[in-house]
Amino acid sequence: MNYPAKIRLWCALIIFSVVMFACSPGGSDANYDVIIRGGSVHDGIGSDPVIADIAITDDRIEAIGDLSAYSGANEIDARGLVVAPGFINMLSWANETLIEDGRAMSDIMQGVTLEVMGEGSSMGPWNDAMKTQVLERQGDIRYDIEWTTLGGYLDYLEARGVSVNVASYVGATTLRVHEVGYENRPASEEEIDRMQELVRQAMREGAVGVGSSLIYAPGNFADTDELIALVSAAAEYDGSYISHIRSEGSRLEEGVQELIKISSITGAPSEVYHLKASGKSNWHKLSNVFDLIESARAAGLFITADMYTYPAGSTGLNATMPLWVQDGGHDAWVERLQDPEIRARVAAEMRQPTNEWENFFVDAGPENILLIGFRNPDLRTLIGKTLQEVADERGTDPAETAMDLVVEDDSRVDAVYFLMSEDNVRRKIAKRWISFGSDAGAPSAEGVFLESSRHPRTYGNFARLLGKYVRDEKVIPLSDAIRRMTSLPAGNIGAFQRGELREGYYADIVVFDPERIADKATFEEPHQYATGMRHVFVNGEQVLRDGEHTGAKPGRVVRGPGWDGWL
Repeated sequence: MNYPAKIRLWCALIIFSVVMFACSPGGSDANYDVIIRGGSVHDGIGSDPVIADIAITDDRIEAIGDLSAYSGANEIDARGLVVAPGFINMLSWANETLIEDGRAMSDIMQGVTLEVMGEGSSMGPWNDAMKTQVLERQGDIRYDIEWTTLGGYLDYLEARGVSVNVASYVGATTLRVHEVGYENRPASEEEIDRMQELVRQAMREGAVGVGSSLIYAPGNFADTDELIALVSAAAEYDGSYISHIRSEGSRLEEGVQELIKISSITGAPSEVYHLKASGKSNWHKLSNVFDLIESARAAGLFITADMYTYPAGSTGLNATMPLWVQDGGHDAWVERLQDPEIRARVAAEMRQPTNEWENFFVDAGPENILLIGFRNPDLRTLIGKTLQEVADERGTDPAETAMDLVVEDDSRVDAVYFLMSEDNVRRKIAKRWISFGSDAGAPSAEGVFLESSRHPRTYGNFARLLGKYVRDEKVIPLSDAIRRMTSLPAGNIGAFQRGELREGYYADIVVFDPERIADKATFEEPHQYATGMRHVFVNGEQVLRDGEHTGAKPGRVVRGPGWDGWL
């Protein structure tokens, strides 16, 4: 990476912090706000743990070591427990769940202290037409829109009060809808120029880069040159690129190659969202992907990936249908699905393997598509059934049933797809350049959130790593798992003074029981909190105490390297 201006600024700030701490008064009469005593301290960079105390004053870590001569207003006995930096969720869909409930319960109970959003779609910049559409399409979570820009949304969350820190990429799909709309056509030069200016504005507001989602309409309608233009604008502000690549199945290698090309041309660090090989016929391709990424890294490109710790994905039934039928947006899609001739063509294409679009109907099969979310209350009795089961009950073909459900629910219909190999999950976990993201919101197991089901990754992604794959199966050591949930993603997004336990850094800290940390959510009963997380601090304030939420909402916006406020 080549970030000379920002590195000089950050180094100056770090030196200032070190000098301030060195000059602060000592002595046995010194008091701290918090002392976490006697835990097995993991610094976040992969070092062997040490038994030490950690002192917090205000929002910072003030001291690490033997603090037996000092006292804290709040003292935590961490003997026998692991103390680590707060975890970073690299792929969060907490956009709306944090508006409904700022406690971020499902993630706080796992130790997540930073939600990173923006997979293709972001909560700004929005024009008036986009705001109207969002209001009209709201489901169980309803809210007024009090912002226009992405920065405005992030400020809104912070002012509203959230228990976690928040950051976001600006969504390439959002930018395209803002200027081009939902049509399948190339963007004009003027439209690209305007999208680039929106990127620059978002970067100055604190976005960490550009995020794309390229298997869905209308994000898929952007060609590589359009993406290069947007990422180039972000790179002017030291921003990065992150992508749900154009294919995770039949054209998986080509999707990775496109991301590497964009990184090579723009110079932007780039990451593959939720790296996977979807569909049994594609599972063997993961080895090729590892080779592609590691060759690019060896050549000097900064390429990383993230993953969730389950062999099933989750998205809508739109992923079972060709992109041409979705051209023009949701309403046009639903209208077409009511035309008999179009339905016949769609059904025929759904049943055929293809390299032209990401066909989850074929890759998973209707018997492996689990329905989990509907807008229409009358359809919620179908939650927990597979598409094949609903088709059998109705006496209709599964492809026809999928189209019927989209029309009846007037939504994409949320579903879980069993697509991946458990062996490949372990192979990805073993890669040191892969971090972790839930690809889910941060709900609580109560209220409006119980109106739909969830992928269990919502409640268990990080705890599953620590319990199943680290403690029980020993796929990787604990120190590396912690590094890849903390300093690795913090560095990837340029999160200043976060992701490590270091004097002067922000006090985002978790304390957990390594013998009890575990995911409890299942596909049948997903609304179950993980166990084993004892204490969580966000910006120095205790959010979780003895496994119970304190009600505190000290979360802040974590700004990217291009933020105007750095200057």
